[in-house]
Amino acid sequence: METLTNTYWQKTVAEFAAQSEKIGELHPEILAIAYQENWFKLFVPEAYGGAGKKLPEILRLEEALAYADGSLGWTITLCAGAAWFAGFLNPELALEVFADKAVCFAGSGAVDGTAVKIENGYLLKGHWKYASGALHATVFTANCIIKNQDGTDVLDEDGNPKIMSFILKKDEVQILSGWSYFGLVATGSHAFEVNNLEVPANRTFKINNDIKFDEAGFDYPFLQLAETTLVVNTLGMTNHFIDLVEEAFLTRSGLKRYSEKQLLFFKSELKACKEDVEELRFNFYKTFDESWDELQVNHSISSNTLDNLSYVSRKLAHTCWRVVAKLYPYAGLEAAKKETEINRVWRDIHTASQHALLTFID
Repeated sequence: METLTNTYWQKTVAEFAAQSEKIGELHPEILAIAYQENWFKLFVPEAYGGAGKKLPEILRLEEALAYADGSLGWTITLCAGAAWFAGFLNPELALEVFADKAVCFAGSGAVDGTAVKIENGYLLKGHWKYASGALHATVFTANCIIKNQDGTDVLDEDGNPKIMSFILKKDEVQILSGWSYFGLVATGSHAFEVNNLEVPANRTFKINNDIKFDEAGFDYPFLQLAETTLVVNTLGMTNHFIDLVEEAFLTRSGLKRYSEKQLLFFKSELKACKEDVEELRFNFYKTFDESWDELQVNHSISSNTLDNLSYVSRKLAHTCWRVVAKLYPYAGLEAAKKETEINRVWRDIHTASQHALLTFID
């Protein structure tokens, strides 16, 4: 598989992934590689010091990162995905924010805050959960309902409460320890909050509708961008799990008690699972690449293409979950031992599966 060819960083990630889990955040050795490779700024234009990569390459890289370590893949995906907002920021603010070589965005897609319009900006108050990479983030993004000073909602052009996104700096937020889940431990996806924080007006942005940097990719629809980047994480972790199950089964101490027929059955099950995942992986990338090409040629993507991509993304995720469940019993008790690599991968997959975006196929 082309995304999983050996690279210099995979050895370091394999060496320190377990230690990342112990400390509850990416190990400094892994973070050093992330900064060196500009992974936190994959979507950020080169003019702002970013990697300036495009989504087709990013998806395949994120799959490889998730194969190496689920927490690494998830953290890079969510943090780099938040930095995609670079295309919608005030250019002067973007230059200021990205001047930091260790810049890392974290945030939440939930609308869990309010912003009262004041003379020079907004007064923010809110509490947001699940900010992956919070412990080393330098910038936080937060969505708020806009309020008038009398407490009433500011309405948008459709008569609904107006929602805006804000850029917050690390020293303006309070990080609240709250990531106590059994998987993706090293993502450090803690909560954060602010209370009556004054934010200047130039720290607001709206995605897709108000592009500030004219470069391919910032006009890609956010829903499908989120779905595709999330599912490649599940894909990478699943292929890692499949490889570990095969290794675990064939090295089990009680292997001799299985008959030749049983061994052949396992090999048949394993082969079928690999083929199911690889077939859907091929269909996923084919469908995504078609959507990307359509955007480059037509400057838009048809609703049929987008609906098909969403369907293929979710079907791939559900197939991965089914395959993991089918193969898990063959790995023996090592798969249930929390200190083992295979158990960590299994826990990461099941934690990632709880993201609401891919819960239903239709």
